[in-house]
Amino acid sequence: MVVLGAGPAGLVLGNLLLAGGVDCVVLERATAEQVKSRSRAGFLAANTVRILDRHGLAEGLHRRGRTHSTCEFRTEDGRFRLDYATLGRREPHTVHPQHELVTDLLTHYLDAGGRLHFATEAVAVHGADGDRPSVTVRGADGRTGTWQGRYVAGCDGRHGAARRSLPPGSVRHHRLDHGVSWLALLAEAPPSLDAVGYAVHERGFAGHMARTPEVTRYYLQCERGTPPGAWSEDRIWDELALRMRASDYGPLRRGPLLHRAAVDLESDVLEPLRHGSLLLAGDAASLISPSAAKGANLAVLEAELLARALIDDLRHGSPDALADYSARCLEHIWRAQEFSRWMVGLLHRVPGPAGDEAAFHDSLRRSRLASLRTSRSCQDWFAENYVGV
Repeated sequence: MVVLGAGPAGLVLGNLLLAGGVDCVVLERATAEQVKSRSRAGFLAANTVRILDRHGLAEGLHRRGRTHSTCEFRTEDGRFRLDYATLGRREPHTVHPQHELVTDLLTHYLDAGGRLHFATEAVAVHGADGDRPSVTVRGADGRTGTWQGRYVAGCDGRHGAARRSLPPGSVRHHRLDHGVSWLALLAEAPPSLDAVGYAVHERGFAGHMARTPEVTRYYLQCERGTPPGAWSEDRIWDELALRMRASDYGPLRRGPLLHRAAVDLESDVLEPLRHGSLLLAGDAASLISPSAAKGANLAVLEAELLARALIDDLRHGSPDALADYSARCLEHIWRAQEFSRWMVGLLHRVPGPAGDEAAFHDSLRRSRLASLRTSRSCQDWFAENYVGV
């Protein structure tokens, strides 16, 4: 079994296959240092924690992670808070930065004797229509090689070899550009509020998400095409303070910016997720906008479903779960996509020139926020989907 990619999907899959007695190898194009330092979202859903617990992969999460259950909305109509762990299914998030989760999964996999090759780029998958697919790889020295297995799991992202190797016409590719861009910022500064902060402002969205007691993630809506380094740190902090209404609700704790990136909010889904002996999971299966922190949670869920199906097939000769893998994953993916799209509409004014249509959409957004502020049934729906996958 060949697994492409050492992100959450690939490493959870590798750990579960290894524990289930399935021989596998994980191939990762980045170095070990790069894998351990990639900055990503860190809000884990309750079901994700249950999956990791179920397979003995949650020790680091419980040791260093923190339970979180409150979000605060700041708008032109005031502010309000939701303790979402008391709503819906009454489940919190666990804050555990993704690079720490990946490091935990990597350590567990290697300590258990798992095989993993870093700086090994998958170039193409061949023979997926048969029962002995192969993967052409290129090492850091430029030399090429080949890996072969009964199945190939593509967990190597939207630009990886798994997607590139799909036969023309074999997949439906659903795409949506939300028309919104963010500066994603990581600040060496303590959190400024004890909640996830969502600020809706006439100048654009601003977001606050704690990562650790010393580091905070911020998001700042910007014009499409804005380079990550275009704004000075002072301008970024001033804009965050303005949009988060710091003069009304308290100052932001400032500090140096450790990392910044430009993010265009896009979503896509491939159907189906299985093509003969090639199976997709994580961002290779679907890309979701970061507006609702679903990406890593979907990746872990898909990895568990795929691992169970592969173990049933390879160890017990039962192919039914593998035949159902794509349909089961897509049910979860589309539900997450729907909520993510709803969140984009909740938090952002319609980009583009002002006019009657923009004013109409802006009024709808304010109505959604009013319902979320006042309606218990709306709050329960929000909590169930906000934490769930």
